[in-house]
Amino acid sequence: MKNLALFLFLTLINSPYLSGQEINWMTIEEAELAVKKQPKKILIDVYTNWCGYCKKMDKTTFQDKDMIDYLNKEFYCVKMDGEDKNIMTFKGKEFSFVNKGRRGYNELPAALLKGKLSYPTFVYLDEDLRILLVMPGYRGPTEMLPIVSYLGSNKYKDMKWEAYINETKGEK
Repeated sequence: MKNLALFLFLTLINSPYLSGQEINWMTIEEAELAVKKQPKKILIDVYTNWCGYCKKMDKTTFQDKDMIDYLNKEFYCVKMDGEDKNIMTFKGKEFSFVNKGRRGYNELPAALLKGKLSYPTFVYLDEDLRILLVMPGYRGPTEMLPIVSYLGSNKYKDMKWEAYINETKGEK
């Protein structure tokens, strides 16, 4: 019984919910302004409200303390609804909702994903707002943290992914 109580206590004190620690999500417009003031890379989480794996990532990957710490330090993080009906502005261009198909879509996520709307998908931008990587699909924290650290540390500029993984043993 004491072991169970200790386990629950340790789980709670390391919980982002209890510590109030969370990813500093912003809009694409806010991230574009922020990157001009203080250059950082941008991570865009393209999601929908009905996407089960998107919700799972919000409850697991984006609640991981190491992930939260790293993303807040090295990236501006954007939550972007692929079906957002509002106009989004990026690089001086306005992107609207297109009422097509069962649900419709917003033109900006469609443009970033080159028309391959799949959720969740992560778009990594460099400090000059150029696409570094488009990565579809669910990723747990142990799988995603090496990817964000590879990009966030600029290792991608002089080291192949395979060499990075071998050097770091898949850890941050």
